[in-house]
Amino acid sequence: MQGNPEFMRQAIKLATENVTSGRGGPFGAVVVKDGKVIATGTNQVTASNDPTAHAEVTAIRNACTALGTFVLDGCEVYTSCEPCPMCLAAIYWARCGVIFYGCCAADAAKAGFDDAFLYEEMCKPLGERSLPIVNLLPEAAWASFAAWIESPFKVEY
Repeated sequence: MQGNPEFMRQAIKLATENVTSGRGGPFGAVVVKDGKVIATGTNQVTASNDPTAHAEVTAIRNACTALGTFVLDGCEVYTSCEPCPMCLAAIYWARCGVIFYGCCAADAAKAGFDDAFLYEEMCKPLGERSLPIVNLLPEAAWASFAAWIESPFKVEY
């Protein structure tokens, strides 16, 4: 599968301008549908004090708003760097069709953005992760799922 170099150039330009303007980190993303740019995003983590405001997540949020849906099926994501685990998951949740990326995770690590430990953590059993993760009140928590199962308002996704 081949992507469109112009959309990748746009993602790279967004990333570079984000740095040179002082607005944020060196990441840019473009969401495309049917050959047209639907939305863009840049890394806004430090600008917004939001650790989830990565370029891909920002672009997905903008695309969903523009299209009025939470499903981006048929969309392509062009990102200046290989998505981190959070962004990769967001792209999967959004049901995008393909990801095109510029730099790889090893390149990001050279620039100080090393997410290898996240990939390693996800592969470990819960009890072996560096951040404690503790199951608490699972029976009580099931009430939310029970309400969902019975809800006439649920929207499947």
